[in-house]
Amino acid sequence: MFDIWQEIYSTIKRNKLRTALTGFAIAWGIFMLIVLLGAGNGLIHAFELESKDMAYNSIKIFPGRTTKSFDGLKEGRRIQLDNRDMSSTQEHFDDNIINMGATVNQSAQNVSFGKEYVNIGLAGIYPNHLDLEAIKLSTGRFINEIDLEERRKVIILHKRTADVLFEKTHTEPVGQRVNVNGINFQVVGLYNDGGSSTNNDGLIPFTTLQTIYGKGDKLHNFVFSTKGLDNEQTNEVFEENFRKMMGSSHRFDPSDKSAVWIWNRFTQYLQTQGAMSILRTAIWVIGIFTLLSGIVGVSNIMLITVKERTREFGIRKALGAKPQSILFLIIVESVVITTFFGYIGMVAGIGATEWMNAAFGNQTMDNGMWSSTVFHDPTVDLAIAIQATLTLIIAGTLAGYFPARKAVRIRPIEALRAD
Repeated sequence: MFDIWQEIYSTIKRNKLRTALTGFAIAWGIFMLIVLLGAGNGLIHAFELESKDMAYNSIKIFPGRTTKSFDGLKEGRRIQLDNRDMSSTQEHFDDNIINMGATVNQSAQNVSFGKEYVNIGLAGIYPNHLDLEAIKLSTGRFINEIDLEERRKVIILHKRTADVLFEKTHTEPVGQRVNVNGINFQVVGLYNDGGSSTNNDGLIPFTTLQTIYGKGDKLHNFVFSTKGLDNEQTNEVFEENFRKMMGSSHRFDPSDKSAVWIWNRFTQYLQTQGAMSILRTAIWVIGIFTLLSGIVGVSNIMLITVKERTREFGIRKALGAKPQSILFLIIVESVVITTFFGYIGMVAGIGATEWMNAAFGNQTMDNGMWSSTVFHDPTVDLAIAIQATLTLIIAGTLAGYFPARKAVRIRPIEALRAD
């Protein structure tokens, strides 16, 4: 066995440049595959992070402006949502709706505790807001039905807001009373948004905000969870029928999609999943072709090696060497080259993804109104990296096997005549 290793070493030493270039092609193929997979995973993980706490079977409705004239009314008219839209939606689509909620906003309110204060907006919400939106209750309780019915002056603060108001005095926020532009609210809970938003709104009961701030029956938006809408086609039919209902109520063309904005989280999820699937496929295709360049390099060097050593193989056979021993020598040489440089490429690729994770592992896009995670955890499962390397090793083995098998079939006299 030692003689085999010595021969492999001497062969590689005689062809340093050729071996180095082939090895670089192998290492580069593995390296690029892992880096591409890591970058793709960064985008995929960011999407999963953004959507993990959000109910997929929900539809959110926002008011818009008409872009088409209709029924004697000019375009450019602003549509205002109200409580009747919620009741009409529940009535017309009762078979498809599980529960409903709404939001009404009040901006720029001074909230103070002692000498500390912050300026934030208020959002009047329903109890199901916690189930439908990407927020998490940090401590305390959430808005409940009794709060709505009795129009209680209770508030749930964002944890960042609570830190500003209570951190200096080391006061436990839950149970304390804060002053909101002269009105006392009791803090009943704190929430986090999972890093998906820069909005620090204080959350209060929907009916409380409507009453105190004179909002009447107007809504900023409303949302409902759905059932029976299991594919893109059924959701499209639902949206078309919903626009017809809203168009009849607010007198706008049902085909005017700017009159009301529909955020269908399920169809958006399906579309994003399709895009992620295409991205994965594209990355693997590019990575596989990159690997093929390494495999071709191994095949070429083994073909040249076998051709150069044909006379040597003839002498070996003439002296009694078995074909299996010659075949084994060539295959081992191919496996050694592929494994060594494949391992280097794998380690370099994993190192590059770890560096990407440290440097760009949690990139967000912030437009001042909200922020969104666009790149998160660009790492690759070690099992996938090993599988890719093993695939290349197997391909390298086959690359050495076929030319070696051809060489050992040559008769000694023909091998000795080879140039």
